[in-house]
Parts: sequence; C-alpha cells; structure tokens
Amino acid sequence: MTAEPATPGRLFVVATPLGNLEDLSMRALRVLKEVALIACEDTRRSGPLLRAHGITTPLTSYFEHNERAKTPRLLELLREGKDIALISDAGTPAVSDPGFRLVRDARDQGLPVLPIPGPSAAIAALSVSGLPTDRFLFVGFLPHKAPARRASLLDLGDRRETLVFYESPLRVLATLKDMLEIFSDRDAFLCREATKLHEEYVRAPLSSLRENLESRPRVRGEIVLIVAGATEQRSSEDVEGLLARLTAEGKSRSEAAKEVARITGLPRREVYRRTLPKG
Repeated sequence: MTAEPATPGRLFVVATPLGNLEDLSMRALRVLKEVALIACEDTRRSGPLLRAHGITTPLTSYFEHNERAKTPRLLELLREGKDIALISDAGTPAVSDPGFRLVRDARDQGLPVLPIPGPSAAIAALSVSGLPTDRFLFVGFLPHKAPARRASLLDLGDRRETLVFYESPLRVLATLKDMLEIFSDRDAFLCREATKLHEEYVRAPLSSLRENLESRPRVRGEIVLIVAGATEQRSSEDVEGLLARLTAEGKSRSEAAKEVARITGLPRREVYRRTLPKG
C-alpha cells in the first residue's frame, strides 16, 4: 500500500472576476497557474478567463448536479498532496454557488482550505448602494415559486438589517411586486451586470425600480437587489398591507392577525382589530 504524503494538498477557494477580466488579483493569477487542477462551475465560462491570462492548468467541471459524485475524487487528490483551486463562474465560490460540500468535507478531513479573496457580487453592490452597511443580511436567492417566496419575505419583514438578495432577470419583476406588497415602498438598490460592459446601478424606492424594469422589453443580466431594513415600528400602512396579502391568500382573519403579530411584534388583539370592518 502506498503511504499518503506527509503534506496533503491545499484547496484554494479562489474568487474570480464578476465580468471585467482585469479584476483577477495577482495572487489568484499565480495560484491558478501553480495548482495541479482547477475545479470550475462551467468549463465553457472559465475557459476564456483562463486563456486571457495565459493559464493552462487542467480543468474539471464541478457544479450543483455533479458535486456529490466528484467530491470524493477531489478529496483523494488533496490527500495525495495535489493542490486544487475551486472557482465559480464569477465571484466567490460557495456563496450562492457550488463549493460548500467540498469545503466542508475537506475541513472535516483535516485538509487545508485557504481563501484567495476577491470579487463578490453582494459586497460589490452593497459598497456602492448608499444603503446602511454596518449591519446587513445576505439572503441570496429567494425560492422560485411564488408562495414560498412570499413566505420567505414575510419572515424577513421585521429584520432591521439591510437585506441583500440575488435574483434572476426572469423573476425580478415578480419579486419586486412581492417585496412592494410585503415590505411596503422601502428604499432599495438595483445592481445589474456588475463590472460588465452594460453595468447598471440604480437607487430608488421599490415601486420605482419595478416601474423602471416593467418599461423595458426585456430584463437581462445577473441582478443583486438591496433593500433597506425595517424601521423600528411598522407603520399602519405596512400592517394593513400584510393583512391584505395574507387574507387574499386564503387565511382567515384570525390566522392572518396571528401571522402579522408574529412578524411585527404588535399585540395580536391590536392587529386583529384592524381586520374588522370599519364603522
């Protein structure tokens, strides 16, 4: 039996450019050239980046639907003493991208895992949003289906931190509609195609962002949505909007009042009173 090397290989988690190829750091460039293998989300997306920088390191695909099968082999290579770089299509791996399983299992086995920091769409957008950055909650992608998406937004309704979301151009209008109804018309920021040729940054209330995108024939590109956190006490308009949403979804007045009381922290009796007919 061949003995394992005294020094195992290192797993480098390497951040790559969001769009502009010049955003690859000098350290990332060196590491990608020196490792034995690069595990990338999509070889077709990573190939042009690596060729542009003269990197000829072998590639292997590592994405959501094959990471369970491929992780054992990558761990075996690390145990054999080979260094591996993990990259995603853009930004920092394992942040709403593949990589969590490999990083977790490597750490569980005592293998060294090292970050090569760099671009992150969430941080890039937050840094230019003009919204509070002292406390923020990274939500990532919301559920695709409308009922689950609205339930998630309801749970986030009373969070005081700035909220950071990733969203698909195919679902962004539906998400903005739900945010407007559940959060009310909060201050927000849209980051689209960050660092790319047609990059766009817009700060406006949720209603204005929705109107802006609705006026376009088509919405394209990767999107980061940043939404201001809840104020200290929900306005009457916020509460009425939540009640209207929940009753429209089929909940009874009592069920809706209970849910809104949980979210807002208001007394259930006070919330229920607002469901009763006026006069």
